[in-house]
Amino acid sequence: MNRVVVVGGGISGLAAAYALATGPNPPRITVLEGSPRLGGKLAGDAIEGVPVDLGAESVLARRPEAVELIRAVGLGDELVHPATTSAGLWVGDRIRAIPPTVMGVPVDPAATADVLGDAAAEQVAHEAELAAPALTEDVAIGRFVAERMGSAVTDKLIDPLLGGVYAGKAEEISLAAAVPDLYAKLRTAPSLLAATAELRELGQKRAGQPVFAGIVGGINRLIGALEQDLTARGVEIRTKLAVRRISRTADGFELEAGPVPAPTYLTADAVVVAVPAAPAGRMLGELVPAASTELAAVEYASMAIVTLAVRKRDWPSEAAGSGFLVPSVEGRTIKASTYSHAKWAWSAEAGGELAVLRASVGRLGEEYVLQRSDDELVRLAMSDLQQAIGLQAPPVGSLVTRWGGGLPQYAVGHLDRVDRVEAAVAGVPGLAVCGAAYRGVGIAACVASGGKAATRVREHLNALETMKS
Repeated sequence: MNRVVVVGGGISGLAAAYALATGPNPPRITVLEGSPRLGGKLAGDAIEGVPVDLGAESVLARRPEAVELIRAVGLGDELVHPATTSAGLWVGDRIRAIPPTVMGVPVDPAATADVLGDAAAEQVAHEAELAAPALTEDVAIGRFVAERMGSAVTDKLIDPLLGGVYAGKAEEISLAAAVPDLYAKLRTAPSLLAATAELRELGQKRAGQPVFAGIVGGINRLIGALEQDLTARGVEIRTKLAVRRISRTADGFELEAGPVPAPTYLTADAVVVAVPAAPAGRMLGELVPAASTELAAVEYASMAIVTLAVRKRDWPSEAAGSGFLVPSVEGRTIKASTYSHAKWAWSAEAGGELAVLRASVGRLGEEYVLQRSDDELVRLAMSDLQQAIGLQAPPVGSLVTRWGGGLPQYAVGHLDRVDRVEAAVAGVPGLAVCGAAYRGVGIAACVASGGKAATRVREHLNALETMKS
């Protein structure tokens, strides 16, 4: 029986392993994870007895991949949608409603006045008078929009909305990679406003469909269900075993893992590399130097999630909706806050007399913020929350989760870089890569990436079987 080794036990690697294990003629599969646990950025804990997600908390419901996987591993009956998704923007002295946008790019100029101010809103309205964008190559979304609509749009709308996804700088993020639908429209649309209006109209046709989905008890439960399912199917899972090098052999691959003084060697007919860009680049240095060089250039942002539990009786009545985002120009410590007890009915029920909320801290280039102690981060987050929503009472519990190098940055030309990586990897039959560093950072995109890697590996194994026969 052919053997496949999946390097990396995050959601992408586990999705690849699941696709291989449930497909035709499943091979012998080993998953290697360098850390003590599976799941990567999908992690959970409890605060004062209330279950919480420490990383991602939802999946895109309008993409099928993650939802289908959740159902496949037996959690379909516990799929839920947010009770509310009406987040606001902390601009100036209060939380304001987010105007209609496409990832921060305005649809209705007049609706932006409360956030941007009248003069900036008027500049947005004049965008339609400019020459058609006629994009022929990738651009930085923040710079491009600032040139056409004014810097206030980038600073107060695009920055916080994209910051919540990438923890990056809007002036450097690839339009083609971050908002591909908008990039496609801007090739032919007469204006940026015309493009966003068309996309907004398409979105309204799906208005009855929920955008996000979660799992009762936390989206991190997907990892435990996947581990249980894979183990039952005979997949070998080994944690605390980091791979350092992958090399070609006469009939497949050899992987060197574990500590340098006492390495572990494994052989495989095919390998899926499902780790972040930097370690992927290092372990592929000898095997695919061109891909290694490209992967080394992908930057990552670090961040932290401050999870707090407060008494519901102390929750400020003016704090409505599911939370708020914070533009960088506002100079606050936190970049967003989610009221978990308001967003998820299961959290409100599990909390009893306690309300749980999260605040995220850290952006690209702000690693110095994360050098503060856990207690200091909690204090700073509470200070911001006091000013933003009037939360005066101290928390009864807190958790600080640090994600060092957790979010890949999709710089201008990112998709071209991914094309080059995949082309180089394709030159090594039996090798595949997947993960958040390539074509999407969300859970659904990672599941899709893992599935694509599994397909490539399966095709190689089928070719091997054909040659043997």
